[in-house]
Formats: sequence, C-alpha cells, structure tokens
Amino acid sequence: MKRKTKLIHGGIEGDASTGAVSVPIYQVSTYKQEGIGGHKGYEYSRTGNPTRHALEELIKDIEGGKAGFAFGSGMAAITAVIMLFNTGDHVILTDDVYGGTYRVITKVLSRFGIEATFVDTSHLEMIKNAIQPNTKAIYLETPTNPLLKITDIESAAKLARENGLLTIVDNTFATPYWQNPIELGADIVLHSATKYIGGHSDVVAGLVVVNSEKLAEDLHFVQNSTGGVLGPQDSWLLIRGMKTLGVRMEEHETNTAAIVDFLQNHPNVKKVFYPGIETHPNHELAKKQSRGFGGMVSFDVGSEQKVASLLSKVKYFTLAESLGAVESLISVPAKMTHASIPKERREELGITDGLVRISVGLEDVDDLIDDLKQALK
Repeated sequence: MKRKTKLIHGGIEGDASTGAVSVPIYQVSTYKQEGIGGHKGYEYSRTGNPTRHALEELIKDIEGGKAGFAFGSGMAAITAVIMLFNTGDHVILTDDVYGGTYRVITKVLSRFGIEATFVDTSHLEMIKNAIQPNTKAIYLETPTNPLLKITDIESAAKLARENGLLTIVDNTFATPYWQNPIELGADIVLHSATKYIGGHSDVVAGLVVVNSEKLAEDLHFVQNSTGGVLGPQDSWLLIRGMKTLGVRMEEHETNTAAIVDFLQNHPNVKKVFYPGIETHPNHELAKKQSRGFGGMVSFDVGSEQKVASLLSKVKYFTLAESLGAVESLISVPAKMTHASIPKERREELGITDGLVRISVGLEDVDDLIDDLKQALK
C-alpha cells in the first residue's frame, strides 16, 4: 500500500456495526461489563477508547511500528517517553532541540534524577563522546527546531544499538509522510501532532510509535498510570487531518521551495536555514533519509529591530506559536518557542535575536512571496 493510500485506509476503517465510513467519536468515559472483567475490549477511557485506538492504530501503520499512543499534547508525549527511564539514568539530546523539550528535561524531569547532555547530534563523534556508563538513550530531533540541522538517524541508531541504548526521534518537522525513523533503526518516534499531522490549527496532541512489544507494554503502563491521554474528539480530528497529510505536505514543499529561492536572493536576508538548499551542510544526508525537505524555513535578518519591522508589515504570515498548519505562520524563536532557553545558550546555538522562523502554508505562493517582499523592504 502506497503512503497516500495508507493515510486514508490504514488503521481501523469506519464502523462495522453501522457501516459509517468515518470512525465514530466515542464520547464515553466507561463501558458496561457483563461480569467482573467481562468487557468488550474497553473498560475505562483513560486506559483505552475506540476513537483514540483507531488513531493509535493509524499512526502505528504509517510509521511502521508495533504500537501507537496518543497523548493530550506533544509535551505530554515527550514526558511519558522520558518516564520510561529511572532516577540516575542519562539521556543524550540534540542541542537545539525545541524549547519546550529543553525546559521539561532541565527544569522538571531533572527533579526526578534524569540526567541529560545536549550535543550537536549532526556530528556522530559528539554523540559517541557524550555516552556515559549510565546513558540509556539518544534523543534526536531532525530536522531541528529552529535551525533545521539534520542528524543521521541510521548511524546514530547503529551507535545506540552497539552501546545498548534506545534511539528516540522527534519526527514532527519531517512528518511520517517524508521520513520514517523506525525504518532507519529508531526505537521510538515522537510527534507533536498539533502541527502537520493535525494541520489545521484546531487540535493540541502528541503521538508516539514504538518498535517492540516490550516498549509498547512499558509505555502503555506509563500512559495509563499518568493519564495524559488524548480525548475522543481530538483523536477524531487527527484521523481526519491525517487523510490529507500527503497532499498537504507536497503542497507545503512546493511553496517552500519557491520562498527559499526568493529569500536566498534577497539583500536584506543574511542567511537562510533549509535542508533543501545544496549549501546546507547536511543536504545530501537529508536527501538520503527523507523523501522531502518540509515546509519549515528559518532566516536571519540581522537584528531585533529588523525583525520588529518585518513583523509589523506582513499580511499573510500570522504571528503565532506553532507550525504546520494550512495558514502560513511566522515566529521569532528567541522570543517565542525558545524563550525558555537562556540567552547565552541561544547565542551559542546560533538562535539570534534576528532569526525568524516561518511555517509555509497552503496559500498561493505568489501572494506569500509578495508579502515577504514588501515586508523586507
């Protein structure tokens, strides 16, 4: 089954009892039992809900794993995955990881004795040098947010296996339409499904796929115990969103390629960050492990003042958190998504006050380019 077909026909189709083409929204908290433990597969919706289960089966099929899990947000998904580890365990993470990930690791999960080291995982040697006796996992974000760095998933996963470690990949930017980390050796794949998978700025959710029955059992125990599950209506919205993920990602890619070409040739743009550019240091790797380059672009205009000028003029790019929706969004990582990272650390990573991140939407690309052109004057 090809990917576009699997997005529509994967998982659980419709409702056998009524013939409904769309999976129903089972807005229910509990289920009748004929006797103690005598239920029809569901007993309480924190543990399992038919609509959520349909979503979990769909993302499992799309990512090619053993089991899928749906959470109330991307951060809930990340937190649940890190809860697989114990006090004193150590995790290696990508250095310019999403600010929320950095915050939960360094400010919340650190309270429970989870240790972390942040390195530039696009350099395999740096990962190797960061491995400690208590290291349990390598957590990759590729492409990264917001600098679009690329990590070699296959090589990192091989290194992890050689050292008895898990490989965790945040696949939010690439989406399962363009990139499938489990096929490249990853053990766990994460998504902020709020973004491209939902695609319409109308749901907050997180998804996880694991590659083994043991990880499935362990993660379900965490999910059921801590309770950060996704509700049935939001699960249904994600199922609906995933049906058009393929056509949306192709259009995002087409629009983005034209905008990147425009930005590269604009005198007021100092630097463009996008893995589809041949001068990107990981361009060939991105071509090898992904089928597309995505719809996220970052570019530097040189100063905070120029960013303010740009933001005051754009008409079709909405200043907002998040990404991956049908409408084009614009943000300033240093002040928004990565504001929780200390300024000194941001500057070390290259997240300057002049850096702008855009999520290219599905509007007519000529309108988007004209908008950027007048705003960059």
